[in-house]
Amino acid sequence: MSNKFDCIVIGGGMVGAASALALAQLGLSVAVVEKQAPQAYKPEQAFDLRVSAISLASQHLLEQLDAWQSISKQRLCPYKRLGVWETQLSYTEFNADDIKQAHLGHIIENRLLQLSLWQKIAEHENVTLFCPDTLLSFEQSNNEITVVLESQQLTSSLLIAADGANSKVRQLASIGITGWDYPQSAMLINVETQKMQQDITWQQFYPTGPVAMLPLPGKNASLVWYHQRDEIKRLSALSNEQLEGEVHQHFPEKLGQVKVIAKGAFPLTRRHANTYQSGRVLLLGDAAHTINPMAGQGVNLGFKDVKALQTVIATAIGEGQCWHSPQVLAGYEKYRRPDNLLMSSTMDALYTSFSHPSPLIKLARNSGLFLANRLPYLKNKALAYACGV
Repeated sequence: MSNKFDCIVIGGGMVGAASALALAQLGLSVAVVEKQAPQAYKPEQAFDLRVSAISLASQHLLEQLDAWQSISKQRLCPYKRLGVWETQLSYTEFNADDIKQAHLGHIIENRLLQLSLWQKIAEHENVTLFCPDTLLSFEQSNNEITVVLESQQLTSSLLIAADGANSKVRQLASIGITGWDYPQSAMLINVETQKMQQDITWQQFYPTGPVAMLPLPGKNASLVWYHQRDEIKRLSALSNEQLEGEVHQHFPEKLGQVKVIAKGAFPLTRRHANTYQSGRVLLLGDAAHTINPMAGQGVNLGFKDVKALQTVIATAIGEGQCWHSPQVLAGYEKYRRPDNLLMSSTMDALYTSFSHPSPLIKLARNSGLFLANRLPYLKNKALAYACGV
């Protein structure tokens, strides 16, 4: 087996695996380094807690990578409506019909997304998987990068960090970050529901944070509960039966009766790398940016990173340029930083607005939602942007 590649991707999660396939489609040889393979899929498995709301733009990328067919044969739940409100008077609903689409997106378990991408990697002659393996160090020279793994040493022209929010590559490259921890945490709760409501996902805002319902196949759903850290800690310590009582008390009546199947919690953080590039090292996905997950846009931003990188490199190859020169690679950050900053700032503005106790602020935000329903052109423009169409 050769130890020289055009590109080495550290991290074989959803974004890392997608980036490997995207570059392999350009004819580049790619190595993917990952500590642990995703668990195989069986239809009788319980739903995973970690799910993502995959946008239309992300679906199109996954179709291009030939991974969508495998995903659709496993488990996913399309939804065509999105409801948002604080009070019933301000209820605003976005509908796929208004932007001439069959649906707004799909709720999919993260593991199944990763697994489908890995299945395509296994079939692709341009991609070599090193798993289980771990990055120890790397060193850049003028023309290449030498990467030291636990098992061996590899060389390449490009190193991609897709190793998550606590990226080791980012740390070794001495790329700093700005950000903060939010005073809240989020709880994920998988439930069986009394009634079908699979074509809609919704979110109701409270001063303590929103509660949301993400539909899963059948009479199942993923509930997301944002609250102060101490409260989430208290809720996490409850039995499933006790938690059901809390859900019935604090979630809107439209949810109906539920049975709690599984639960978990995580802190909320915002991080943004000071640069996405250090010579021949590029940061993608959570290694470059993590945002408030309130709108579920995290992995969609990562897939946008993948598409942008593929476009930059494909353009350079088509124009006969050296695709891996630092000058060419700099085009990736120019594509992505403004959009990532816009989404991060928008999520923070929403978070701050809906958590502010002032009656005037509450009136303003509810008036904004109320007006959105009466300005369909602007509402549909915002919806199309969020969906990536």
